[in-house]
Amino acid sequence: MEYLYCTVIGYLFGCLSPSYIISRIKNVDLREKGTGNLGATNTTMSLGRKFGVIVMIIDILKAFAAVKLCLFIFEIKLAGVIAGTCAMLGHMFPFYLKFKGGKGLACFGGFVLALNIKQFLLLLIIGLVLSFVFNYGFMIPLSASLAFPVLTGIHYQSLLAFLVTAAGCVAVLCRHRENIRRIKDGTEVKFRVFFLELFSRKK
Repeated sequence: MEYLYCTVIGYLFGCLSPSYIISRIKNVDLREKGTGNLGATNTTMSLGRKFGVIVMIIDILKAFAAVKLCLFIFEIKLAGVIAGTCAMLGHMFPFYLKFKGGKGLACFGGFVLALNIKQFLLLLIIGLVLSFVFNYGFMIPLSASLAFPVLTGIHYQSLLAFLVTAAGCVAVLCRHRENIRRIKDGTEVKFRVFFLELFSRKK
């Protein structure tokens, strides 16, 4: 039953969508603007950096809180792994928004941060370096999604930990399939350009 509780708690935490709430307040449907996703990147592109930062922080914190809460309440070894993965899935596929949410990257970050801050920093550094080298932000979710399940499986010495996190990471990559298409078409925003514009915006 504890596995089920962790699943439900994680998913419900993940379903909290700050970008949807902000879009309702601003009377803008982010699902019909920009990338069409309810996440920090599209919020930044459509409503400005201030709102994008707010969304990113909340998306990180909701996964972080779900993991820490389940680790505190339940004694099963994989409580955090299950809660964090389900928080990602809740973020990407919220039931009340017809299962159309964000891409899961910020939520993914909060999940990793709650489990292991050293691993979070390692994956972040690797992702940023690869993004600058290849000039595509997609390298962050790609590298993290490939490495995290392996690192988690080794850390917990558990095949189940690997399989659970791998399922979540596959979902993250599937939600980034438009990025893959745009890279092939040559229309994907260059990471270095986006990075510089992000910090030069006034709002």
